[in-house]
Amino acid sequence: MFDERFGDVTATVDDSFVATVEIHRPPENFFETDVIEALGDAYAALDALVDCRAILLCSEGKHFCAGANLSGSATDGRSVGPDLLYREAARLFSVKTPVVAAVQGAAIGAGFGLACLADFRIACPEARFSANFARFGFHHILGLTVTLPAIIGQQHALNLLFTGRRVKGEEALAIGLCDGLVSRDEVRAGAHALAAEIASSAPLAIRSIRQTMRADMVERFRVASEHEAIEQEWLQSTSDWTEGVRAAGEGRPPRFEAR
Repeated sequence: MFDERFGDVTATVDDSFVATVEIHRPPENFFETDVIEALGDAYAALDALVDCRAILLCSEGKHFCAGANLSGSATDGRSVGPDLLYREAARLFSVKTPVVAAVQGAAIGAGFGLACLADFRIACPEARFSANFARFGFHHILGLTVTLPAIIGQQHALNLLFTGRRVKGEEALAIGLCDGLVSRDEVRAGAHALAAEIASSAPLAIRSIRQTMRADMVERFRVASEHEAIEQEWLQSTSDWTEGVRAAGEGRPPRFEAR
């Protein structure tokens, strides 16, 4: 049976043909360079396995993923730049195996984008989703231009991207951002149950159906994430970006000046 480690990401396939891919950076599980690359490596390895028919994506500890680490103290010493994000987002989106994310705690910023790369999300009432990029003077990432409207519709997507507000589990279920709501201690079991149900269907048919359903999204995702990278790069040179990060660090509302 497959049981491998990719840096701080583990991947294990059980007898229900479900691979549990777990991020081990508790409690925040920040979206850092080596974690992104490790997820891509794990997904690629699992795609090649006949015995892997669905992926359960989860994280150790309190939060699914609290976003990018803006403290400047990235674990591997490298920043998560736009070019890397563009490349790795496309790599994660191109996975052939269906993915179910188990979202406990926070899925914020880049963590929100990671959750939306999955086909399904199982959450709990305590879960908090936020596409808070604009609150930092930043542009959204990880192909959310394509994935988020496909999940919740254009109007809900615009609302979340423009306001950066936090959405709790009950509202996430109501707008379609998550596909099931269970108690906090049952999130992983609930996500595994859905993944196992998918894995019980004919694997060749599932991959074929998934490819058909996502066919027009692949090129749109590539183009959109490339554009996102361009927008991220110039916005990071603005005073508003500097103010947004500073305000977050100081725990106060930002004072943006459109420059």
